Amino acid sequence: MKIGIVLYPTYGGSGIVATELGKSLAEKGHEVHFISYKFPVRLNVSSNRIFYHEVRVSNYPLFHYPPYESSLTSKLVDIIRFEKLDVLHVHYAIPHASAARTAQQILKEEGIQIPFITTLHGTDITLVGKDPFFKPIITFSINKSEAVTTVSESLKQDTLQNFDIKNEIHVIPNFITPSNEAYTINRDHYAEKDELLLVHVSNFRKVKRLEDVIKVFSKIHTKIKAKLILIGDGPERAKAEMLCRELGTCSKTNFVGTINNAREVVSICDLFFLPSETESFGLAALEAMSVGVPVISSNTGGLPEVNIDNYSGYLCDVGDINTMAEKALHLLQNKEVLDQFKQQAKFQANKFNQDKIVDQYIALYKEVIQKQQATIL
Repeated sequence: MKIGIVLYPTYGGSGIVATELGKSLAEKGHEVHFISYKFPVRLNVSSNRIFYHEVRVSNYPLFHYPPYESSLTSKLVDIIRFEKLDVLHVHYAIPHASAARTAQQILKEEGIQIPFITTLHGTDITLVGKDPFFKPIITFSINKSEAVTTVSESLKQDTLQNFDIKNEIHVIPNFITPSNEAYTINRDHYAEKDELLLVHVSNFRKVKRLEDVIKVFSKIHTKIKAKLILIGDGPERAKAEMLCRELGTCSKTNFVGTINNAREVVSICDLFFLPSETESFGLAALEAMSVGVPVISSNTGGLPEVNIDNYSGYLCDVGDINTMAEKALHLLQNKEVLDQFKQQAKFQANKFNQDKIVDQYIALYKEVIQKQQATIL
């Protein structure tokens, strides 16, 4: 198959999953065309079956804001027309699904039929999508998609609750890509031999509750020798740094910024924190579990589908920093229990193995292509 993948190229979960999906599809022999405004951060073109198409936005003085959706639509028309794609897979509803629908209608006038699939990843539904201004176009685009997927059962229910959806919604979870690399990172760079390492990875938005991570750590580090690594960057970093100073934990906290080898750094840690206000899935938690790091997370959204309480880690109420600290100390102060949870975290993560999930997408592609061909005949 020739598959077009439309995505945001950043470190967000939707972009990471879309990129890894495309790479895996290429490995399975399919031709994959990535379409975005910038080269995806996780994409390393080492295959003659992977292509990248940049969406260029014209910045005319007439436009107060660059017309990205129109530029994306035109690019999709061009690529589908000349690359003869079989199916288009758009990740994140705004504005990708509406652009795909418009491109589809333009091409239909030329006798070109192409189905498109929309994957909903979270904030396009739980945050942006609830804005009354966007709700009509999101509802329309979802219902006009040949197939719709969400990354968790929780997100599916949120979508059905907040939008008038007539389409069937398939739940295809996010996945982890097994790494064949032998990590060579030096743990001594981050901690002394008798110190435990705690870690958090996110885009430092308010919804991630970064301050809760720092408050939990301040309780932990009075009981045991430990250090905290914060990977990422974003609007809440300045507040987090101020809180760190107030609590006197700066000497034990390392803000490393946005790095490409985040999973490698996480692999040397003992515990991962994800206390988010909401998570449609929790890809960062899954990646931590895949390298044997148990997770202390909130019990919101899709996280209970990923992190199994009292098995791969612990689930706590949003904002309950006392319980989070208590559960963390229970693991960190009991080496045998911690080692057991590390093994269980890996086992749980393996349920989201790349091949199992990618095959579900391939089956869905084939289904929508066959339905499209049947309508033509």
